[in-house]
Amino acid sequence: MLRTLFVDFNSYFASVEQHLNPALRGRPVGVVPVVTDSSCCIAASIEAKAFGVKTGTGVAEAKRLCPGIAIVLADHAKYVEIHQQAVAAVDRIVPVRQVLSIDEMECELTGRWRERDRAIALAHQVKAEVQRSVGECLRSSIGIAPNTLLGKLASDMHKPDGLTVIEQHELPERLYPLKLSDIQGIGPRMRERLSRCGIETMEQLYAAPRDLLHTAWGGLAGADMYDKLRGQWYGPRATVARSLGHSHVLPPDLRHPEGARQVLHRLTQKAGMRLRKQGFYATAMQVFVRCDHRWQRESGGERSVQVGETQDTGFLLNTLDQLWFSGLHRLQGPKAVGIQLCGLVLASQHTPDLFDTLPPPEATAAQTLQNHSTLRDRARLMSAMDALNRAQGKNTVYFASAHHTLDAAPMRIAFNRIPDLETER
Repeated sequence: MLRTLFVDFNSYFASVEQHLNPALRGRPVGVVPVVTDSSCCIAASIEAKAFGVKTGTGVAEAKRLCPGIAIVLADHAKYVEIHQQAVAAVDRIVPVRQVLSIDEMECELTGRWRERDRAIALAHQVKAEVQRSVGECLRSSIGIAPNTLLGKLASDMHKPDGLTVIEQHELPERLYPLKLSDIQGIGPRMRERLSRCGIETMEQLYAAPRDLLHTAWGGLAGADMYDKLRGQWYGPRATVARSLGHSHVLPPDLRHPEGARQVLHRLTQKAGMRLRKQGFYATAMQVFVRCDHRWQRESGGERSVQVGETQDTGFLLNTLDQLWFSGLHRLQGPKAVGIQLCGLVLASQHTPDLFDTLPPPEATAAQTLQNHSTLRDRARLMSAMDALNRAQGKNTVYFASAHHTLDAAPMRIAFNRIPDLETER
């Protein structure tokens, strides 16, 4: 039974750039985080992919493969705005059940729309509505299948602008030509674990018993995969955020210790505002520095510390500096930095720190009142700063430690998280 209509927008970032700038239409386009030959493409247009340029291709290599390629600086706020328009366009034709990433969404087919011909007609309507109301450059590949996993795999089978149907009776043969890596979540490490279980191909994965997949995945995810590959219907799982953070590739003029520290201060301020907007307190903080092509965890480029439940940006900045000057400041040639706030606790479950709320035994009544008042004032200060930045625009009010890097860490889109324009723009 067909129950999922999965929409995957092709070469999304590059397509948005072509949509907004007609001069780029029909041209090879590479979207980059920093305009420098040492950077890499985070997206490539359909025309650029024809020359072998893809996500992760270095700019210098992209220019060699495709001499006429247009290199465009990413503008993630634009991608979020167009994403919201695209979701609305799809939803006008068929209700969007879940948004999986900036360029992917899934709709549930109901009633007679589960019939093959009707589902295909619906997919054509989705494509037409997006191009009519959002832009003709936004082409999509649509997969129609019994569940979300199979819908995703179907959408990947024919790109660009494809439409593929996988019906229950076609399983498992339709899956056999695929690679294990075509399944989201099966990366190099997972392939090694599957290999140790004697699974190298999609055919072997499908034939493997449920308990073997349970062992390979190390838990219920393996049993879930067994069912998903057989077309069993499943719904979105409720998840609780465990961490939030930001990272940024440093532009050449900030690839020195003080530049890296200032960008980290900017990232921490953004994370603090997100923390409060989403209603969380953090209980731990991590700081990362990358000096070459990998994060330098082995060579001292990572620091972490447990903190009391907090959402106070000033406290987080002070903690950042303590971690930074514990040795990170001596790393030379930093190329990227990142911060992560971990161990998130919902505000409704927040327990104030006893050492924050209880004064020492020798404290006077006046000192006790002052201590409580200071905590309330700090919370009110953070709330007022957030309100001003939402109402008047980003960076209306900020901590001065990020003054020289206000525009150095713009919004970034992670694979499975759509940024909130109100807090991150």
